[in-house]
Amino acid sequence: MKSYLTIVTLCFVLFIVVFVGGHLDTPGQADQDRSTLLGGGSGVGDRVAAIGQINVAVAKEESTSDEAEVASTEVTPTTPSAADGKQVYDAGCVACHGAGIAGAPRVGDSDAWADRIGTGLESMVANAINGFQGSQGMMPAKGGNPSLSDEEIEAAVEYMVAESQ
Repeated sequence: MKSYLTIVTLCFVLFIVVFVGGHLDTPGQADQDRSTLLGGGSGVGDRVAAIGQINVAVAKEESTSDEAEVASTEVTPTTPSAADGKQVYDAGCVACHGAGIAGAPRVGDSDAWADRIGTGLESMVANAINGFQGSQGMMPAKGGNPSLSDEEIEAAVEYMVAESQ
């Protein structure tokens, strides 16, 4: 009986460890999710992409010392470019805006988009980022994908507007 109780206790502890460990937040998980959703391949390109650029220029300095040349180094940080609007649209927005679910205007339907386009691009982007619920339907914040950046949302809105005018 004592060994049975020990085995049951160990199984319970193992279950708790596996369950809790699987639900802990992993650092960088949002970036991994974004690259999985928007990436077209294995993500190797993302892992080996350049994160900065160094430009080295040689400047001549007039001086009486022996140092006639001084090298100057300029570091130009590069930011990963936001995915283009079509890529973001195809990865998530098409689920609602492709079929008109929950009152979402279908991309390409200029009549359905006319009132929204009339409010201005800034208003549309703000509603897409923060979410919106109105008489014509609802828009979840960031389309229900919080791992998308504001720039990616803006690119997707610009793409849908361009396709719907």
